[in-house]
Amino acid sequence: MLKRILSITLIGCFSTLFGQDSIKKSDIHAALRLIDLQYTEAEVDSMFQSVRTNLNYIKQQHQTKLTNDVPLAFIHSPLLPNMQPLSPNKRAIQWKAPITKLPVNREELAFYSVAELSYLIKNKIISSEELTRFFIARIKKWGDTLQCVVSITEEFAIQQAKAADAEIRAGKYRGPLHGIPYGLKDLFAVKGTKTTWGAAPYKDQVIEQDAFVYQQLKNAGAVLVAKFTLGALAMGDVWFGGRTNNPWNMTYGSSGSSAGSASATVAGLVPFAIGTETWGSIISPSSTCGATGLRPTFGTVSRSGGMTLCWSLDKVGPITRNAMDAAIVYEAIIGKDPNDRSTVAAGFDFNPQYDIKKLKIAYAKNYFDRIRDTTRSEWKVLAEFKKMGVELIPVVFPDSGVYKPGMMDLVLTAECAATFDEFTRMNVDDMMTAQKRGDWPNIFRTARLLPATSYINANRQRYQLMEKVNQLTEQYDVIICPTRGSGNQSAITNLTGHPAICVPTGFDSRTNLPSSITFIGKLYGEGAIVAAADAYQKKTHWHQQHPEKFKN
Repeated sequence: MLKRILSITLIGCFSTLFGQDSIKKSDIHAALRLIDLQYTEAEVDSMFQSVRTNLNYIKQQHQTKLTNDVPLAFIHSPLLPNMQPLSPNKRAIQWKAPITKLPVNREELAFYSVAELSYLIKNKIISSEELTRFFIARIKKWGDTLQCVVSITEEFAIQQAKAADAEIRAGKYRGPLHGIPYGLKDLFAVKGTKTTWGAAPYKDQVIEQDAFVYQQLKNAGAVLVAKFTLGALAMGDVWFGGRTNNPWNMTYGSSGSSAGSASATVAGLVPFAIGTETWGSIISPSSTCGATGLRPTFGTVSRSGGMTLCWSLDKVGPITRNAMDAAIVYEAIIGKDPNDRSTVAAGFDFNPQYDIKKLKIAYAKNYFDRIRDTTRSEWKVLAEFKKMGVELIPVVFPDSGVYKPGMMDLVLTAECAATFDEFTRMNVDDMMTAQKRGDWPNIFRTARLLPATSYINANRQRYQLMEKVNQLTEQYDVIICPTRGSGNQSAITNLTGHPAICVPTGFDSRTNLPSSITFIGKLYGEGAIVAAADAYQKKTHWHQQHPEKFKN
């Protein structure tokens, strides 16, 4: 009786606050058809008052503002029962930078690796300030051409470079990133800079916070020279200033959403950049532009201070020119962060003196079998590993029947629509540059009609997927997969949180755009996939090819 009295009282209060709603029973029948349900007239009649009450609850909820940085009360983990992250005591052994000389033509410095530049700086052959000014000049020269730069952080980049030089002169060398210039995807907050998220509604946004990944790189002595473009709100390569171009063929975009990070790195505007991935946003632009892109295990790099798109899928990783550089950067940015409760204290088990023959390497036969043209670069990758004496084991990567159609879409769109709830309700989405059916404004609107039960059950199916994928990946150090045209691999491994690294393998004769291969590892198995990628790059030259236009 008390419950009934309270219910009637609440309904009365909400009606007073928000006005009488105009829901009809016919509205409920129509809404049910959108979620594949059908109730009898009696059932609808029974629930009618509760639906009206729920509407008022939702209206009340809308009175509370939730900013993008407010997290969920629960956290996602890729770990299954009886699994543990790699011990944080497992870290890469001491780096040995390759002996390097300054080039006669200084413009060639644009394509030196992080490791090579590290040697020059450590041995005072070039100063961090000189190198920083060199890359800032290239950014100013080519940034507009590529449409890859949101802002140049010149003033405090020079300050950071001078500080690095002073420390190195004093014998306080921090490691291989000390004094090295780099760029951030402009969804990471850095005090004193705009953080635009690539979207017109936020082009003047200033967030007075330093993102975790920026702090980690600052601690390593790296020098932030620019914030690079991303497709608006982390989709694609179209941002509020235009489309980020591919340095190999500028009639094409760079793909995204880490569009500027990949384009700038490949064009020699920075030695490396930081990207993020929810579903393909590191691997896709890296593949398209010819970079080496490392998407780490979910939870090994903190997202705090970065724009949230999807709490259970967002990941942070480096975009570089080669696998060794990716390892150097990754080692610097990993770490547990109390401001991102999904993070774990995980190690990085990579030995630069690895023996590739000791790794257990498989290839996804079911994906390779779809590539009927055996002259394609994917097959040449397998041949290269066989030349190294590696015994490749054919496996069937869990896909058809295990990955349920729409699983990724349900999880991703439900979470991102919640993240940008007020963005949709307050019609901020009308300010977005892209307004087609496949763009965020329409996706967010559509996702509002997803029932909570479907989101929850998609995550339960996701758990089953995690079990199946881990059953396979735990048996091998590396699984080689085609980057593109390989079924649902990208969606699957993003849902399960497994690490992947892609490297260039040649060029498509039709587009003159790079081709690519992807190495997938077990959870926290970044060390093995970096070793496989590095072994391939030591035997090939594709990562050393640079777009002709940007060599001057």
